[in-house]
Amino acid sequence: MKATVLVDNISKEGICGEWGLSIYIEYQGKNILLDAGASDLFLKNADKIGKKIENVDYAVLSHAHYDHADGMETFFKHNKKALFYLQKGCEENCYHKKWIFKKYIGLPKGILEKYKDRIVFASGDYKLCPGVSLIPHKTPGLDKAGRKNKMLIRTKDGWKADDFSHEQSLVFDTPEGLVIFNSCSHGGADNIINEVKATYPDRNIRALIGGFHIYKRTEEEVRELARRIKDTGIGEIYTGHCTGKHSYDILKEELGDIAHQLSAGLKIEI
Repeated sequence: MKATVLVDNISKEGICGEWGLSIYIEYQGKNILLDAGASDLFLKNADKIGKKIENVDYAVLSHAHYDHADGMETFFKHNKKALFYLQKGCEENCYHKKWIFKKYIGLPKGILEKYKDRIVFASGDYKLCPGVSLIPHKTPGLDKAGRKNKMLIRTKDGWKADDFSHEQSLVFDTPEGLVIFNSCSHGGADNIINEVKATYPDRNIRALIGGFHIYKRTEEEVRELARRIKDTGIGEIYTGHCTGKHSYDILKEELGDIAHQLSAGLKIEI
């Protein structure tokens, strides 16, 4: 399995970055795009790196936020064959609260209707193709994380704390163990690892790749998360985007060689 980071906050060697994430994954003859970043930058960087968006066989959205979904229309215009797989809970209803204000941070408005023939809503443990699965959250009480992060869902019954039912993990089976991609890990990086462990109890977890949404966390909170991640027995983590430099440095201090920094243009081979 080979994963190439098309978009991350950190730019490297002429590959531009933005607040967002997009990863091009090659696995057993299939090309899978995870997220499309916050603009058309994923397409521009793919061209620079030599990855063809038109060759993508499957596209997956990790969750319903703009910095992962705003490039979706660009994807549909340049790839005419691949379906885009969203978790069943995805709607155009995600907001962030600041003081009394609520800012929309969700999917591009109208995208679900405009491209309904290209969008598939996954439910439960979903087999994308041989060796690849989409796993929803199974940890109860994740609305507490939504409340802490001031993230809201607008429903017909009013405002509710986001429970991240629109977030999913993309999981690959490799000879070295399972590799998990979860672009922001709003449900908690340790929870996500344990969710996949519980789903596949006979498999070890080789790696978790994605942002951890801890860029505003205290040092104590990050060190505690690092300890919980270590306790899962995972082989490696590759993290960036919403993890933040300060929090990454703490994770690196706690986890040592287990932790690696994501950046635009990074290639990961497992």
